[in-house]
Amino acid sequence: MKVLVLGGDGYCGWPTALHLSEAGHEVVIVDNFVRRQIDHELGVQSLTPIRTLSERVRAWKEVSGQKIGVEVGDLLDWEFVAGFMRRHRPDAVVHFAEQRAAPYSMIDRAHAVYTQHNNVIGTLNLLFAIRDFAPECHLVKLGTMGEYGTPNIDIEEGFIEIEHNGRRDVVPYPKQPGSFYHLSKVHDSHNIMFACRIWGIRSTDLNQGVVYGTITAQTEQDERLINRFDYDEVFGTVLNRFCIQAAVGHPLTVYGKGGQTRGFLDIRDTVRCVELAIENPPEEGEYRVFNQFTEEFSVRELAEKVVEAAAKLGVEARVENLPNPRVEAEEHYYNAKHTKLLDLGLKPHYLSESLLDSLLNIALEHRERVDEAAILPRVDWRGSRRSEGEEVAPEPSAL
Repeated sequence: MKVLVLGGDGYCGWPTALHLSEAGHEVVIVDNFVRRQIDHELGVQSLTPIRTLSERVRAWKEVSGQKIGVEVGDLLDWEFVAGFMRRHRPDAVVHFAEQRAAPYSMIDRAHAVYTQHNNVIGTLNLLFAIRDFAPECHLVKLGTMGEYGTPNIDIEEGFIEIEHNGRRDVVPYPKQPGSFYHLSKVHDSHNIMFACRIWGIRSTDLNQGVVYGTITAQTEQDERLINRFDYDEVFGTVLNRFCIQAAVGHPLTVYGKGGQTRGFLDIRDTVRCVELAIENPPEEGEYRVFNQFTEEFSVRELAEKVVEAAAKLGVEARVENLPNPRVEAEEHYYNAKHTKLLDLGLKPHYLSESLLDSLLNIALEHRERVDEAAILPRVDWRGSRRSEGEEVAPEPSAL
């Protein structure tokens, strides 16, 4: 198949592009490098030193013999989107090309507006381009488990059957997003579902949990292929942050009570889930949802696991509870279904198998690159970005 990986220079996109290429698909990466620009805006870099996309692609050709194409441009540019869809007419499009951090969307008005405009309008442009130039194309879109929030009932995979006033129907599962970023994903889901219904587009919405790890079978073949490892308060996920804190002797910062529970998965499972979705496309006009995670943990449980794993490496780590900068339930019911990808053949990697080799050892190896000032939270969900005598980050008008 010919597959376009939008956002293929990013954390999920890069290993996915390599995985699909090795699996025999013709892969083209589409990216505007905005994630690298945001590094400069926030003044922090990936813990792992990542090469330019041209170096990465060249290294992959040397290592594997496989060529990955590259298209550089922005999904907000309709002429660019129409152009690459017309040229390639792909069998599948994997869409990672969105601003992906909830804290970034909550910095201030400008970052919220940027996130929603970039994500929603970019996806709308893509939907129109599929309709006009590749109507048989399968859109595999990265959603998020955060669309659902933390309801006091079981979370189904996209849809729920309800009874109301004696009548029954299957409707989209109610959404309770917790940030302007998560709201943008809800808007995407509604727009994609609408496009499938009226234009006959086929799409898989992958509601992904929190991803951890940097290593896949492809990225470990050459150090030039290494993936991102974000640890800062904006883009660094909780598990990455804990591992970095353990590595540099900083207390593991648990926000609030630590009872916040979410779904998690290894990056190796992310790339496999995308492959399974591509290999098993939906019918014409079908919009389907897969909940993409393998295990559930609370923040407190993750901190305890990192403390235990660090001790086995001779590293003493301790937990410190901080006031929660986010507006979220800190103790709640959480039981989300995630059977569809397992039914298609996903064989999960579990955290107990990954924490030491894929996270803590990498954190220890590169700990001299850690900027400890970037770890503690400054973005407050209730107001503007926290600062101690410093100005708020500039509006992202140049991104």
